[in-house]
Order: sequence, then structure tokens, then C-alpha cells
Amino acid sequence: MSRALRNCAMVAAAAAMLLAGGCRQDMADQPRNNPLTPSAFFSDGRGSRTPVENTVERGALADDELNVPKDSTFFPLPITQELLERGRERYGIFCAPCHGAEGDGNGMIAVRGMKHPPSYQQERLRQAPVGYYYDVITHGFGAMYDYSSQVNAQDRWAIIAYIRALQLSRNAPAGMLSPETLRRLKAGPAAAPAEHTTEEGAH
Repeated sequence: MSRALRNCAMVAAAAAMLLAGGCRQDMADQPRNNPLTPSAFFSDGRGSRTPVENTVERGALADDELNVPKDSTFFPLPITQELLERGRERYGIFCAPCHGAEGDGNGMIAVRGMKHPPSYQQERLRQAPVGYYYDVITHGFGAMYDYSSQVNAQDRWAIIAYIRALQLSRNAPAGMLSPETLRRLKAGPAAAPAEHTTEEGAH
């Protein structure tokens, strides 16, 4: 073998060694603890650690003013037309399938055999504080699971505002109605126009 060929072989062998070294799996195979697995590194044998005292979930501080006790009657957002429209949209997506478009518990899921939720028009729920609704949406209740991951805090309040609007739509005091609306209610349903038929005679 000529000297030039030997030199080429040596260079090729050195390059192969370098490439082989780069294929090591040390980073992929490094020691680690999977969530909730035991660990001998800590004295209590747990791989997952307890959060440091006063740890705050990311984004939680921004929602502090929206998180109210279950018995709270305080509504933390201004009730605007925009908020009600947002609540109507979110209600249609997340609530209407069970609770129904009118909040009467006759949503499509209930109609098809699932347990009917209570009507929002019943006295107990009409008198329930807004904090109760916020708690149920956040944590769930009975057969209803929580929506904390699907519906953010502000949208929960938008939904609650819309639920209150649904309740008011069937229970509004007469003093809140305009004179024209009162007149129409007292008059009752308008009489259907009589049908006129034309008799065709022979000419």
C-alpha cells in the first residue's frame, strides 16, 4: 500500500471515530425522574417536590379579583352589552348542550337520554348568589364536570351575566317594562288575520 493510501486510510478512520462519538445517547439516556416516580436522591423518597410556600400559579394573580367565595353576591366586572354577547356565545358552546338555549334544562344531550340539569328558572337558582355559579363552573357539581380549563375566569363571569339575563327574561318585574311592552302584554296575542277566499263562479 502506498504512503498516500495509508494516509487516506488514517484520515478516514479518524473521521469515523469522531462521527461515532457524536452518536452517543448520553443526553437522551441521562438519569431523570418522571413525574410522581420515587427518587433516592431526596430523603423522603419522592421525585416530585412540594411547591415552595406561597407559590402562585402562573396567571393566577391576574384572576385574583375575579375569584370570589361561593356565597358572594359581588359581580366583579361591569355588565355591558359586549359582556352579555360574549356570555351568550360561550353559553351556546359550553352550556346549552345540557342546559338548553333557554336555560330550562332541555339541552340536546339531556333530550337524548342524559340526566336533565335543573332549570335556571327555578326559585333556588334564581336566588342563588353569583359566587355559586362561579364555583360550579370552576369546580363542577354532581354530573357536571368542571370547566376551569376550557373557560377562563372572565368568560365564566360573562356566562353568569347571560344566565342572569335568561332568568330575568321570564321573571322581570312589571315596573321594569316599557309602557308599550306592558300594553302588548295586556292585549295578549294578536288575532290572526282572517283568510279571504275567492269563490269562482261560472260566467
